[in-house]
Amino acid sequence: MKPRQILITGNMGYVGPAVVRCLRASRPSAALVGLDAGYFAHCLTGAAAFPERDLDVQLFLDLRHANGDVLRDIDTVVHLAGISNDALGNAFENATHQINFEASVRFARMAKEAGVKSFVFASSCSVYGFAEGAPRAEDDELNPLTAYARSKWAMEKELENLASEGFVTTCLRFPTACGMSERLRLDLVLNDFVASAVATGRIDIQSSGMMWRPLIDTRDMALAIDWAVSREPEVGGISLVINVGRNEANFQLGDLAAEVVKCMPGVQIRTNENAAPDKRSFRVDFGLYQRLAPEHLPRCSIGDSIEGLRHGLACIGFKDDEFRSSRYMRLRVLTGLQKAGLLNESLEWSRAEV
Repeated sequence: MKPRQILITGNMGYVGPAVVRCLRASRPSAALVGLDAGYFAHCLTGAAAFPERDLDVQLFLDLRHANGDVLRDIDTVVHLAGISNDALGNAFENATHQINFEASVRFARMAKEAGVKSFVFASSCSVYGFAEGAPRAEDDELNPLTAYARSKWAMEKELENLASEGFVTTCLRFPTACGMSERLRLDLVLNDFVASAVATGRIDIQSSGMMWRPLIDTRDMALAIDWAVSREPEVGGISLVINVGRNEANFQLGDLAAEVVKCMPGVQIRTNENAAPDKRSFRVDFGLYQRLAPEHLPRCSIGDSIEGLRHGLACIGFKDDEFRSSRYMRLRVLTGLQKAGLLNESLEWSRAEV
């Protein structure tokens, strides 16, 4: 029997290494193919070896320029590629729409035409935006506040329309990611808190600390993707949108900072009551995921994520109290590449002059 072929877009980002590692461990005979524009390929942090060593093939390609050839013989697509957060979406709104929506929809249509049987999309709980009251379930009203969140919602709707008996779609609404990675980001709330605690001995919350965020470790994101890759239509239907996580991982930011202090005694917490209000605040109900994927529920506690980050930062000798202006911030990486003349205003690579 021919080995299963899985294409992972955006595999050279923050989450990709964990996904590749998980899929390789659970499917040793599968053919794994990566596709990535390479924006952050150089942003390695404490990697013992090149993370892409577990792939069979690595393609360096802007999703906007992909054609059907890359999908030949592919059975499953795991779609991670995209402009990855609100700050980037606000700075590069046009590119966010082009990549996260237009190119992604085009790629999904090509995948269906090429005979791909399953399309797994990394969506986001940010589609809930601001939601007071009870935790939000999949059928509740959405309130996407940013270009990034709107692109995720729009892609979900397109995948629902494309789904069929031969093309099963799964949209995984992930909480805010956290945890160590071979391509670490510190522009994520828990990662920022731990990095600040390590570098300065304090955590600065740029608000009152009352806003809610759900969180998930990259290792548990990979576990959910592993489940979705094998999901049959009998479990959730031909088109499924599902919140991925666990209910106890909904935190107010002040309480999240307190969890860091539990693991790192002596760290001080400072809040900023005068900061402009952050309207992104919501809790999420993960009951559906608990029912449909009982063998793939998150395994990392918030303490596990904090300890993993603390240990990982220690291993790379991290002491940078100016990290918010460093290459650990994805916005800084992209603007740096632009200033160097390597990326144009649409975030396309500039061709080298011969």
